[in-house]
Amino acid sequence: MTDKIKDLTQGDLSSHLYRIALPIMGTSFVQIAYNFTDMLWLGRLSSQALAAVGAASVFTWIASAFSLINKVGSEVTISQSIGAGKRDEAKSYAAQNTCMSLLISMVVLSVYALFANGLLGLYELSPSVHAEGLTYLYLSLIGFPEIYLTASLTGLYNAIGDSRTPFRISIIGLAMNMLLDPFFIFTLGWGTAGAALATVVSQIVVLALFLRQVKRDKLFGGFPFLVRLRSAYVRRILKIGVPPTSLQVLFAFVSIYMGRQVSELGGHIGVAAMTSGAQIESLTWNTALGVTSALTTIVGQNFAAGKLRRVYTAFCRALSFTLCIGLLGTLLFVFWGEELFSLIVPEEAAYKAGAAYLGIVGLSEVFMMIEITAEGLFYGLGRTYLPAAVSIAGTYLRIPMVLLFAGWGWGIHAVWWAISISSILKGLTMLYFFLRWRRRTQAARRAEAHAV
Repeated sequence: MTDKIKDLTQGDLSSHLYRIALPIMGTSFVQIAYNFTDMLWLGRLSSQALAAVGAASVFTWIASAFSLINKVGSEVTISQSIGAGKRDEAKSYAAQNTCMSLLISMVVLSVYALFANGLLGLYELSPSVHAEGLTYLYLSLIGFPEIYLTASLTGLYNAIGDSRTPFRISIIGLAMNMLLDPFFIFTLGWGTAGAALATVVSQIVVLALFLRQVKRDKLFGGFPFLVRLRSAYVRRILKIGVPPTSLQVLFAFVSIYMGRQVSELGGHIGVAAMTSGAQIESLTWNTALGVTSALTTIVGQNFAAGKLRRVYTAFCRALSFTLCIGLLGTLLFVFWGEELFSLIVPEEAAYKAGAAYLGIVGLSEVFMMIEITAEGLFYGLGRTYLPAAVSIAGTYLRIPMVLLFAGWGWGIHAVWWAISISSILKGLTMLYFFLRWRRRTQAARRAEAHAV
């Protein structure tokens, strides 16, 4: 059904941007709601359960990061192939990305099955918290193949301009997760294990619905999921997908280090404040990531079609939207952080610690929006290495910052300030690279016009 494939090189850019971005943002909010559902119920179980799942979630985050190889790979390779008018190539990339995602998921699952205990031990949690976290992590492994295949298929639908299909499917998964969470955690008394199983069951249902939809749509005339991988395709997918994946994995490693510092400085209350605070903060950056995914698709098609003016206009319109989101986030987190956090954890010590986290990192929201939006631009151009390099460098700068600020006696706030300041620096750096790209593009166009 080729009518599902949208030509984004024609028509109103704002309409394209919001038509694609809004369902992606909805999908992101569904994922946030997944996490909030777990946190709301676990927070009422105990702050210890919340800390255990928070620590384990860092490693599921790392695992999910590898799914970006084929999510971003699908978005960029397929959208650029469509923009260049090469539908057969787009079909081949759809098959190659899907097959790769399944193989990678099995490799990551095997590694986690062997080393989960040692990995979680990096947090140096108390034995009871460690045991709860390990149970959650082991059960989460069941959902890894579903996560990877779903990510690849989501990237495929985003690339063709149909972001509504992933959104509709994810809504069903959310509804199931919300129903199963309290039943598994409290009614059956499974605690953290119940939270993990509720999520896994929802992931299985989501993948089943995706597979049925792909079969029904017959995109590109239909394509196989298991194919012989072709080196030229694999190399290009890895070239595009590995940088954002590396960014997320290395970012998670820094988070583990920061988590250890927080655990030493604030105990399990500090860990709960950081992990749960990050989930609240995701309200803003997940919104921006929805715009980024839409921008990646629009830029990919228009760049491949040689329409650079539309690329620039799309970026400016996306940035104006994300900056508004960043400003709203700053106001919410700085002035109403305690009220937001108390909705998740009713323990006074925990929500006061969380409010301090939100108040400090909230100052960097606008700069984070600049970084994320510029990321979408460069992803669409196929230059995924640039935003990845900037983010990795800025994120690893947090380690010496924490040591310096802690040495000044800032306590647990040293971690919060390191996160906030590094985000500001990353945003400013990406703004510089965008302006440099814009100047070079304008100079090239003037030179071309002069030559003609």
